Amino acid sequence: METRAKGRRQFIKTSALGALGAGFAGGRTLTPAQSPAPPATKPSPDPLPKIKEYRTLGRTEFRVSDISCGFIMDEGVIRAAYESGMNYFDTAEQYPGHHRVLGRAIKSLDRRKVFVTTKLEVLDDKSKESFLKRARKALEELGLDYVDCLMMHCPEKAETLKTEGFHAAMTELKTEGRVRHVGVSQHGTFWFRDPEETMEKILLAAAEDGRFDVFLMAYNFLRRDNAEAVLEACRAKRIGVALMKSAPVAIYYTLKERVEGLEKDKKPVHPLYADGLARYKEKFEAAQTFIAAHGLRNPDEIRDAAIRFVLGHPDVHTVCYQTQTYDALNTIVRLSGTRLAAAETAKLEAYREGCGSFYCRHACGLCEPSCPRGVPVNTILRYQQYFAGQRREKEAMGYYAAIPGARADACRDCSAPCEAACPHGVPVQGMLLLAHDMLTLP
Repeated sequence: METRAKGRRQFIKTSALGALGAGFAGGRTLTPAQSPAPPATKPSPDPLPKIKEYRTLGRTEFRVSDISCGFIMDEGVIRAAYESGMNYFDTAEQYPGHHRVLGRAIKSLDRRKVFVTTKLEVLDDKSKESFLKRARKALEELGLDYVDCLMMHCPEKAETLKTEGFHAAMTELKTEGRVRHVGVSQHGTFWFRDPEETMEKILLAAAEDGRFDVFLMAYNFLRRDNAEAVLEACRAKRIGVALMKSAPVAIYYTLKERVEGLEKDKKPVHPLYADGLARYKEKFEAAQTFIAAHGLRNPDEIRDAAIRFVLGHPDVHTVCYQTQTYDALNTIVRLSGTRLAAAETAKLEAYREGCGSFYCRHACGLCEPSCPRGVPVNTILRYQQYFAGQRREKEAMGYYAAIPGARADACRDCSAPCEAACPHGVPVQGMLLLAHDMLTLP
């Protein structure tokens, strides 16, 4: 235990965040000394990358790949992930069509070698029968006899963790051999509403509850403060830790393209946007100067460093990553077993300092009580991250359109108290206005 504690302290210290023969020639016989060199063999293509590290997923005792399979909708890419050595596959009832896609992909795989998780939200009907019906439907859609872990999906407050119908259903499903472990996921926002309590409070309560074996949580180099205590509790109680939202870097570069496009097209800006966009642009221009000074060339190098950052944490067991192409999958798999180099640590610190204000922190929501119109800030900017950082454009636009209450167009004539309430200096109003422009069908 002391060794693990030292390892964790060393990780935080060194990260700087507490934080790339004979032959013939013209009828003449050649002697061996004169013989031309044999033709060079055609270099073989680079072998497909493989997972290099496995870790014990807490008290489940399953040896899980350090990089694992998030929301991927291509069956071939999912099977390629398995062939690379990934063995943790995440899905949820709320991911449209994903149960069936994942089920078809893993049908021909060795079931004993994979760890499959799915998730159920706590809805208005909290009865045991409701959870049993939904869990069995999920198993049917997956085509599986059992799931390795069934999680409570993004509970809104600590009290939700005690939902007796959920736990009664889990007990029955465990007895039937249909569920092996129970978990909980939390990233601070869920669809168009935000939790009543912080991710930290909810997951610390889940650790204390004792009935949850695996956590799926948000953690990255820009958003660490509300997760460190949770990771310590997981280590103490041998709870498995899977991460999401671990590379929050592409948003700056996409916003850059968006702003440059608006300027190039000379599109008129609604006068009500002026103040919010002016504050955004002031930070944006300062960030561009900072990026040039520190040689931060593109989002890929920062993304890779961000993933290495979380891979280096001794209390993290696997990092879920979602990608939709073979090339992107291979790029991520090559990071398995790697750690941050000193130069990368410096680049992450530089990115945090110069561009950190363009990341609306997952699991935050501190600005939202100040909004006079009830705009779900964290959720909208998460959809913007889906659009910009994960290339889930159609999905993000659909989610945004489905928000039942106030959306970002309500921010046009507002005095932006949200920005004063943000402890991270995010130019909230300007980013919301750009998100509205990005996520709304023309």
